[in-house]
Amino acid sequence: MEIAVLGAGAFGTALAKIFSEVPARPHHVTLWCRRRDAAEEIARTRVSPHLPGATLGETVTVTHELEQAVAGKPIVVAVIPSQSTREVLGQAAPSLSAETVLVSASKGIEQGTLATMDQVYKELLPGRLAERAVFLSGPTFAKELVQGLPAAIVAASHTVESGLLVQEQLGSELLRIYTTEDVTGVELGGALKNVYAIGAGISDGLGFGHNTRAAMITRGLAEMARIGARLGANPLTFAGLAGIGDLVLTCTGDLSRNRQVGLELGRGRKIADIIAGMNAVAEGVKTAKAAHDLARRVGVEMPIVDVIYRIIELGAEPREAVGSLMKRELKPERH
Repeated sequence: MEIAVLGAGAFGTALAKIFSEVPARPHHVTLWCRRRDAAEEIARTRVSPHLPGATLGETVTVTHELEQAVAGKPIVVAVIPSQSTREVLGQAAPSLSAETVLVSASKGIEQGTLATMDQVYKELLPGRLAERAVFLSGPTFAKELVQGLPAAIVAASHTVESGLLVQEQLGSELLRIYTTEDVTGVELGGALKNVYAIGAGISDGLGFGHNTRAAMITRGLAEMARIGARLGANPLTFAGLAGIGDLVLTCTGDLSRNRQVGLELGRGRKIADIIAGMNAVAEGVKTAKAAHDLARRVGVEMPIVDVIYRIIELGAEPREAVGSLMKRELKPERH
């Protein structure tokens, strides 16, 4: 099958590589890179600078031309930073076939509109394209995927058929794909875990230890389920791969960019300096404000998100801000 992957960062490159190497049905993959010079360099060297050591095979074509990348492709996988999704997808939409299954691997909430990627798709795409879209999430680091280490993710879709297509065509013996109809829950889990990973990194950077990190993860999960239920998600989704699975990985794994941002914040660095030194996007930085604003809009209490928002956006002192969580009014656990 002809597949397009939009985004040549670490995760997009990893997906392009593993989809082109599925043992039973290797696909021809067109990998789209936003910058022409970067696309030409990857095409020449067969390696993305975001994922050194992972060589792309001959069945991966690298291009800077967006229309060329998506035209006629039955599956298009978008691995684009959430804040850029509207722009890139808007440019790609006229070239998409009516039968294309668009797969989102972006994890974030759009600032300003506070829209999930599913909601962005519904605004930009014709009805059938938006209805057939699939949303991937789960505990996956790009580096481990290309090393051939087993992993599992979940594909959420509004239609059973498109979810099954993605499960059958993109899964393999090393990447097990489960399906679900809970698009809202999967999208929220994938977006919010990045915010809590920053919080876990801040806690560790402050030297608070394993107990504090475990509390941060557990109470973060409670916040996820709380806002998820308010927005119509199935609370059980947050006990799955897109919830606790991705949350634990991102909060504890040293390959997590969001955790690394938190560690540096906890050690006293300013967010502007941290971002300036990064060559990849940490989605949780932008999602923290969007999640904070969304919680206020729907009237859901999310104190951990609020603390991380204040540290990132308002320059709150990390030790004092995290410590304020311990001074809140005493409540039952399931509140």
